[in-house]
Amino acid sequence: MARTPSGIKGFDKLTQGGLPKGATILLIGTPGTGKTLFSLEYLTNGAQRFKERSMYITLEQSLDDIRTQAKGIGLDLTKHEKNGMLTLMHIPITELTNKTIELIKQEVQKRKIKRLVVDSLSTLAVNAPVYSPIKDVALRDIMNYKAFFSPPILGDFVVKRFIYSFLYDLKKLGCTTLVTGEAPEKGEYLTRDTVSEFIADGIISLSFESMGGNYSRSLLIRKMRGTKADEDIHPLEITKKGIVIHDLRK
Repeated sequence: MARTPSGIKGFDKLTQGGLPKGATILLIGTPGTGKTLFSLEYLTNGAQRFKERSMYITLEQSLDDIRTQAKGIGLDLTKHEKNGMLTLMHIPITELTNKTIELIKQEVQKRKIKRLVVDSLSTLAVNAPVYSPIKDVALRDIMNYKAFFSPPILGDFVVKRFIYSFLYDLKKLGCTTLVTGEAPEKGEYLTRDTVSEFIADGIISLSFESMGGNYSRSLLIRKMRGTKADEDIHPLEITKKGIVIHDLRK
């Protein structure tokens, strides 16, 4: 299988050389676990070390905030933006529509993007255009449930349908894509939207637990289609020179 190496120290050996090329991977965790920094290093390594054009799409933070965060782990995004190897794109939540995926598709094709990050799916789910796509929900989809849909339930159905379609369309772009998302503290589902975990080709889970000692963050590969992946929990360290995934078995 063709691989897209992340270049993140200690990670690629967990997936036999990198992420499956062209896969769409969920990067989930609670706030502060390092999802954004992991994503930015993945893209920067792509632009600098592997000569792959990369794009970061944020639905939450300003681009200046993203650049500032990156500097904290020694990443100079501006340099790669200037040479055209890295594109940062902010889509305000007020501008989310059914056509957002078409906008992303156009930019990916125009810029010949190979690595893509969308941050975050949680924001997309909360602010999904619930009312505009209701006309696109086929009557048979609703009637198949053989139950009466109150407005809140119907709204939840439409949001999940939107998330499913969004991820399905992302997978057709041909990029090796990371999509960040918020993980619930508890519950039977890995993601708050409860549907993306089934569509994605892989799931990387980051967690934070203050226990003292050197490591408070950890990484676990919960799913990776098409390749064998390490199933152990590994400490994740955020340093001034980037992210390091440790193997305590050594």
